[in-house]
Amino acid sequence: MDFVKKILHQISRKSEAVSQITFDEDYNVPDARPDVGRMIQKKGEVTIGDVQISEGKARVFGGLTFHLLYVSDGERRRICQLSGELPIDETIHLDGLTGGDKVCITWEVEDLNMHLINSRKLGVRAIVTLHAWIEELCDLAVPMEIRGESDVAVKRQEYRVVELAVQKKDVLRVKKELTIPSGKPELHEILWQDLEVRGLDLRSEEGRVSAQGELFVFCLYSDGEEDHPLQWVEQALPFQAEVECQGCISEMIPRIESTLGQTTLEIQPDSDGEERVLQAEAVLELDICLYQEETVSLLQDVYHPHRECIPKVQEETLESLLIRNSSKCRLTDKLQMRVPKNKILQICHSQGEVKVDKTQIVSDGIQVDGILRLKVLYIVGNDDMPFYSAETVIPFSHTVEAKGISKDSVYYLHTELEQLSTTMADSNELEIRAMLGVNVLVIQCSEEFILDKMEEHPLDQEKIRSMPGITVYIVQPEDTLWDIAKRFYTTTEEISSMNALENEEISSGTPLLLVKKVEE
Repeated sequence: MDFVKKILHQISRKSEAVSQITFDEDYNVPDARPDVGRMIQKKGEVTIGDVQISEGKARVFGGLTFHLLYVSDGERRRICQLSGELPIDETIHLDGLTGGDKVCITWEVEDLNMHLINSRKLGVRAIVTLHAWIEELCDLAVPMEIRGESDVAVKRQEYRVVELAVQKKDVLRVKKELTIPSGKPELHEILWQDLEVRGLDLRSEEGRVSAQGELFVFCLYSDGEEDHPLQWVEQALPFQAEVECQGCISEMIPRIESTLGQTTLEIQPDSDGEERVLQAEAVLELDICLYQEETVSLLQDVYHPHRECIPKVQEETLESLLIRNSSKCRLTDKLQMRVPKNKILQICHSQGEVKVDKTQIVSDGIQVDGILRLKVLYIVGNDDMPFYSAETVIPFSHTVEAKGISKDSVYYLHTELEQLSTTMADSNELEIRAMLGVNVLVIQCSEEFILDKMEEHPLDQEKIRSMPGITVYIVQPEDTLWDIAKRFYTTTEEISSMNALENEEISSGTPLLLVKKVEE
């Protein structure tokens, strides 16, 4: 007996591992850069170059790029910037990794500290965490119909399932222009820049994945005149973009991870030839998984009037959508500034980064604990060297509602900084307000016995002859009308007709008149 089967595409993590890299290096200031006097602000990011895969191991090549905004040493003190890179060559052990697997890697700069050894040498210390995992596709064949058989009764069970419909990686490029306000001088040299994507909303549509959000741009620059103060611009640029996605429809459930890759900020001339335009570009690396929900009616058992059919089942995992939830976590804090001689005059720029330390399943939800790392660039009342920076962390604990979640659930959590506001409470205190987006997709995994094949044997004629032609049967707990019909060699239609049943719902203790339909 052959089945017509449907393939359910599922995805699971085959293996995952975490590796920490510690840097403690001396870095010589390039000859082209001035001596370092006082450090103002620093930042770092990781670039992944090549990943070499061997049995059970992934060798990762890349680099930690760091940037420093500083005050030069010497008689003519001015604000400068430098960048450097420390190489990464790390082997991560992943159980079950083979040559054909694709390794997914994300990174996080846990800690970056720079100290001054002398005006031409810096000490760079950092901890970088690499998260690596292997995702594998699993195809589950489930029986839907019987091929080439007639006069057969079947028992079905309906399941609401979710399956992977689209999986791909792609790159989304966001390009925006920012024109310097007329009251500010022309651009000459960019000294410090920050490009962030905030409030990113990714959706599946017909044949594409659409994106909208804000490209947040900050630029500290000089106009080329030594006796002029430095200038800065800060603006949120709304954007809309899309990537092609074959097979995508609007009803699909998105699970899309985005990583901010390369960012550039370049000076461009305006229509009058003046250098008053900033060309900003950000590359978002997208890991796209789109799911589709449907109800499937699976075969569970078969009754044939001329053959004994014995079902053989296998335990399989069926996945269903439990919940999608988007929640907001609001943070407020006050930061006391230590400015011994001069008061804070103005805040130039604040930048935040969300770090999740721990997640755990709680009653009807997921508890998320982490911190918001915050950097603030500000000006004090010192005309010679007004720029200073402060760093702080704001802890948070937030519970995302997910009713029905259990240890058998698989959840995908995504956090992002949606809004950040830093204002002066007074000349020595800053008030910080932030909104975090905490989104979760929960898949419920249930173990079910799925019909794999049907063994067929000749009918036991002696058993059939020994059974009475007409009998009264008392319904037992867990009985179904179909099970009773198969056991007594009749049909559900016959039982319903003989007992004037309106539907196939029966209660324990109900007497049923049964007439055997199979004869010798």
